[in-house]
Formats: sequence, C-alpha cells, structure tokens
Amino acid sequence: MTKIQDKVSKIINYFREARPNVSSELNYGNEFELLVATILAAQCTDKRVNMVTPALFQRFTNVQDLSKADVEEVLTYIKSVSYPNSKAKYLVNMAMMVVEKYNGKIPNRIEDLVKLPGVGRKTANVVLAFAFGENAMPVDTHVFRVSHRLGLVSEKLKTPEKVEEVLVKRIPKEYISTAHHWLLLHGRYICTARVPHCEKCGLTELCAYYQKKCIK
Repeated sequence: MTKIQDKVSKIINYFREARPNVSSELNYGNEFELLVATILAAQCTDKRVNMVTPALFQRFTNVQDLSKADVEEVLTYIKSVSYPNSKAKYLVNMAMMVVEKYNGKIPNRIEDLVKLPGVGRKTANVVLAFAFGENAMPVDTHVFRVSHRLGLVSEKLKTPEKVEEVLVKRIPKEYISTAHHWLLLHGRYICTARVPHCEKCGLTELCAYYQKKCIK
C-alpha cells in the first residue's frame, strides 16, 4: 500500500466512525427536486434553499409544470436566495430543455446534464451521485479546500475538475459519493475557510495543513 493509499484508508476509517450516517442537507424528494435545489444552492446556503423550496415545489410539482412557468412568478418564490433573477431564468429554461430535448426526464449522463442552463459540473455530479446512485464526486469549495488541506490531492491542482479526477481515482468506488458528504460537512463545520477548528478535528495527525502550519 502506498503512502497516499494508506492516508486515504485512514481518513475513510475516521469518517466511517465519526460520521457514519451522512446525507445531503438539501431537502428533496426526487431527481427533479434535487436538480432544482442544487441549482438554487449555488453560492447560497442549503438552509436558505430549504426555506424556499417547499412552496416552490408545491406550485411546480414536476419539470413539465416548471417548463410552462413565467419567470417572474418563479422569482416570487426564490427571491430570498442569492442571484434570484438569474436562477429564475435558469430554472425555467432548464425545465423547457428537459421537456423538449429529454422527453421530460432528468438526464442521467454528465454530458447531458451540463448542457442544461444553470448546471455546472458540480451540480451535475450531485444529481448523478444522489439521484441516480452513480459513483460521482461533486467538488464544491468545501471539498476543494479540505482535499488540499488534508493532502488528499496535490497543492498544484488548481481546478475542481482536476481535484475530482484525482479523488475518484484514490477513493474506493463504494465510498466516493459518501466521501463527498464527509469532506463537505468537515469543511462546512470543522475545517472552515478562514479559521479552521483544528482543536475539534480528529484528523490532525494525517493533515498536511496542520502538520505544516499549526505545528510550526
């Protein structure tokens, strides 16, 4: 076993004990709702998104309903999220494209998902992993930061795509999507951006950031 494989194994074992049951903090009931919620969650908190989606999903129960919506009406439901004007347009145009090009079914290939308005690679991977059960690794700011700090990926990797590529290779398939939640939640609550809470972290012995910055 290589040094990096040993590190990955130990980190996975830690999270399996520390966070055995993890799931998305977004509330959704199907792939349509997950896609909408994830589009809304871009540069916005899951908590805020969960406040607006119940009424939105009650009004627009499926992609067909949303495809016929007026952008201004959608805006009234999501005006408290970040960039509501853009996201209202994204949602309606996304729904229209799903109906027109994919027969009203949310596509289950990343090549198709990233063609949808408002859908980048991270959003597409969220849908693939948690709506369709694929071994996908969405890389958001938390996953990107924690992966670098722990030393799971090289400091030289400067894009989410490169980090995703390496993580998918290094993490065993059965843990890839779960590891997304582990890294995300660790970054959200422990390994925070400005001041990481190293005193609360059980990974300091394995953490490249801690060994380099904190011990010195």
